[in-house]
Amino acid sequence: MGNRSRAQYCISVRWLAVTAALLLLPGSPLVFGQAEDSEAIGENSAAGNNGCTCLWQGSFSDVAATTDLVTLGRVVRVKGNAVDLAIEQNLLGSTWLEEIRVWMKARNYCRPDAGNFLKGSRWVMALHQIQEVPEGGFDPSTPSVSYGRKLDYALSSCGGYFLQARGNAVTGNLIPAMPRWEYQPEMRPVLISVIKGYLDGRVTLQALTEASKEDPAVKNLMLDTKSFLRGQDDWLAPGDEEGT
Repeated sequence: MGNRSRAQYCISVRWLAVTAALLLLPGSPLVFGQAEDSEAIGENSAAGNNGCTCLWQGSFSDVAATTDLVTLGRVVRVKGNAVDLAIEQNLLGSTWLEEIRVWMKARNYCRPDAGNFLKGSRWVMALHQIQEVPEGGFDPSTPSVSYGRKLDYALSSCGGYFLQARGNAVTGNLIPAMPRWEYQPEMRPVLISVIKGYLDGRVTLQALTEASKEDPAVKNLMLDTKSFLRGQDDWLAPGDEEGT
């Protein structure tokens, strides 16, 4: 077996070990669905400043029940400061619409930037329905940039009002122990069915917290694997790298 073949064999075995660990580990939900191309929102990028002043209202587990609709959906278009969300599943509350418009950041409204919610990305959002448009909230010269329309929905940035979904699980500011204003803290992805169970009262906050904790064994294995892969450079002759 040549040097390159031996290196490829070792790498393949190593990745099989990591995959097996993830598959066999109880409570490790996000094994498939990682290929969805959607970028996570980084720390403070959704809250912004721009004149917005608000207190942190709490994590998703704190704020979800205070909203009008908690839904899982996919962004199908971004227009101005709004996104259109195609509903996959309502987790709390209901609507007869298959698509809803969710209004985001404009002026000094304390909402995340619509640009962070890429077309095709999937989210669990805890939304307030717009019951009244304030004076000056709509400018006919910029109809796509406004407070929002009556009976549409608005997304707040003053808490964990949104979780990013990949496959059948989500990440985000889910539980009270997570840092304020951190929209993508380090955590284990939590199954959407567990989120639904929590909102229905069938899953306790303690169980939700345990589900979100990173497993040190898997984390160490992944770090060890990255170190192993970096050490394989010497096995490959010049020009053998993929794509060269």
